[in-house]
Amino acid sequence: MSSGSRPALSRAGVDRDAATRDDPAALDLAWSTARVLVVEDGSALVLEEERPRLVLTPSADAPDGDRVYLGRDAEGPLFAVAAPLGRRLGARKLGLREVGALLDDHDAGLLVHAVGVTNWHAAHPHCSRCGAPTEPVRGGSVRRCPTDGSDHFPRTDPAVIMLVHDGADRCVLGRQAAWPEGRFSTLAGFVEPGESAEQAVVREVGEEVGVAVTDVRYVDSQPWPFPSSLMLGFSARCEPDAVPAPADGELAEARWFDREELRAAGTWGTGRGVQTPSSVSIAWHLITGWLEGA
Repeated sequence: MSSGSRPALSRAGVDRDAATRDDPAALDLAWSTARVLVVEDGSALVLEEERPRLVLTPSADAPDGDRVYLGRDAEGPLFAVAAPLGRRLGARKLGLREVGALLDDHDAGLLVHAVGVTNWHAAHPHCSRCGAPTEPVRGGSVRRCPTDGSDHFPRTDPAVIMLVHDGADRCVLGRQAAWPEGRFSTLAGFVEPGESAEQAVVREVGEEVGVAVTDVRYVDSQPWPFPSSLMLGFSARCEPDAVPAPADGELAEARWFDREELRAAGTWGTGRGVQTPSSVSIAWHLITGWLEGA
């Protein structure tokens, strides 16, 4: 159930070059010739050209801050630094939700990586064992506690997101209570400890809309660093006579949609009536794939 391309935030064009992370001398050498992506609160400066592209700063001109090694491309090493964004003519401060689907593979993957890791550093400055302040090591891919010597790795929370269909011309979408009227998306939820992703699909659909599903099939995945999720996309089938309805208080509305209705829908924030997610979301990827007959 794919629309013919990867989800917007699942693209990449940079070699993460894990070997360099473990070599302090190689990291210092890489920094001397690096280009740096400055990130502030999940956003970066983006040049608004025919196709938007990230502003990359020579390391000699980069602001102070902890360095995160992102890897290298054909032009050399790349780092991220979390610091206040400056100004540049023709550039705007934009986040992944605004520009992720518009960037090319190289820049989309670079920004997702940088936002995910810098968010983690900001949220986990202390050791979970003893509470002491930790220090970034291995190019910013690990934080180490100088008190007890423990290493702490970036957190990733697996979540399932699923397009529930009847095997024919209808699918189930839901509207969260906090969303405006008309805004709908696929069902989703976090994987619980000791649970497979497929089991989570069955459980979450039952909890959210009160219907049973079978034929659970993996479709695709997408990082979602808001702050630290990995979205695992699935399709699942339920009986055509099932009656979806909000069951656990998370949704305000859940119902069947047919292909004709969704083809006529707008995207979030545009117009009135039914609206589905924008193309930066894997939910859009799942819905679009289904609309194309997958």
